[in-house]
Amino acid sequence: MPQRVARAARVSALEGLSTGFTGRVFTGMTDYFALLQEPRRPWLDPDHLKQRFLSLSSGVHPDRVHGADAAQRRSAQERYTELNQAYTQLRHPKERLRHLLELETGNKPQQVQEVPPDLMNLFFEVGQLCKQTDALLTEKRATTSPLLQVQILERGQLWSDRLNALGQKLNSRQQELTKELKELDLRWVALSDSSSATRTEILVRLEELYRWFSYFARWEEQIQERIVQLSL
Repeated sequence: MPQRVARAARVSALEGLSTGFTGRVFTGMTDYFALLQEPRRPWLDPDHLKQRFLSLSSGVHPDRVHGADAAQRRSAQERYTELNQAYTQLRHPKERLRHLLELETGNKPQQVQEVPPDLMNLFFEVGQLCKQTDALLTEKRATTSPLLQVQILERGQLWSDRLNALGQKLNSRQQELTKELKELDLRWVALSDSSSATRTEILVRLEELYRWFSYFARWEEQIQERIVQLSL
């Protein structure tokens, strides 16, 4: 499906979901924003969020209730687990956007298999470098000669440098995404209950950014995995 058509379809779907709810869809799922007493928004300052979590969880931390009775310890553990889950979900953009979209639309973000055109070059670059690295790792596992092992070790360092350079490139692109996310957050905060069309437009873009962050997280994991294997 062409990207423009796909976006139009998502706009239509989101507009249908928001009808009668002034742009918000309320579900039975846990609202992690509410648990941490934070506004429901696309961007949260990491340092502030960490301090909020530490403040709310300090009184129910297992180390603080070890002298309480069994029921109190169990209640404190459940509360601490909830707060920790909320912090884990909201501290990273990808998980935060997924949670926000689920709360606002009542549905999980759609899983689209097509790589966005703007990411196609990176997709091939990551895939090619990982494939080449895997070939070297296969050769490394099959090599028993000490001399050849030294040569492979030297080649492995070169591939590690290339993987690290690509990781830095991905990090730079993610910083650009974060900048856009902050800009969308400002628009989101400025919305009124009557701004349903604008809210829908922002939600569509947030869903796209969620997928982008998902790709970058997957690629970073693939790169780090191979860097570790090369170091063994």
